[in-house]
Amino acid sequence: MTAPSARGAAVGRTIGIGLMHTLWRPRVLGAWRVPAAGPVILAVNHAHNIDGPLLMGTAPRPVHFLIKKEAFTGPLDPFLTGIGQLKVDRSGPDRTAVTGALGVLEHGGVLGIFPEGTRSGGDFGAIRAGLAYFAVRSGAPIVPVAVLGSSGRGGRLIPALPPLRSRFDIVFGEPFTPGDGSGRRTRRALDEATVHIQERLTAHLENARRLSGR
Repeated sequence: MTAPSARGAAVGRTIGIGLMHTLWRPRVLGAWRVPAAGPVILAVNHAHNIDGPLLMGTAPRPVHFLIKKEAFTGPLDPFLTGIGQLKVDRSGPDRTAVTGALGVLEHGGVLGIFPEGTRSGGDFGAIRAGLAYFAVRSGAPIVPVAVLGSSGRGGRLIPALPPLRSRFDIVFGEPFTPGDGSGRRTRRALDEATVHIQERLTAHLENARRLSGR
């Protein structure tokens, strides 16, 4: 399987660290829970466009995110591709994106997914089956990630972004595997895995809010 550039993702992480810690004040909790090596999936709630870059700059390992193709416009297209991010067409099955994402996991990398499929209330209210497919197919553990504080008011200088030097909490949860270990990818197996994933992600978000006081 082909995979996006691991070196590019490492460069993206370096850029993200500089930007996120200069422009805002991220507080990272539980990063030690992310396995130090081997394939892993970060399942992240999604309330603001800043959530992806924020994770790239605060996760303990370089992350390859599945990002909607609409974001790959103009100079952002070669930039996002160069830092190892994956373009996905949400209008239907995207075999290229699926192959690239599985390639990340096959090569022991970190795949970042917004399991709600699009920006929403950030509460894991509707989990798509794609996350279960990647986890069951690859056997990679899922680490739930709660991003808190990004969905408030916009900044005065750039209304589309949170106010400069505002604080975010990024809370990493315990890794888990949603399948039964058989690797079965039947509709029933994936549906059961999706229910399990939603329960675990929702519970993590509630715990993260209590821990951070938000």
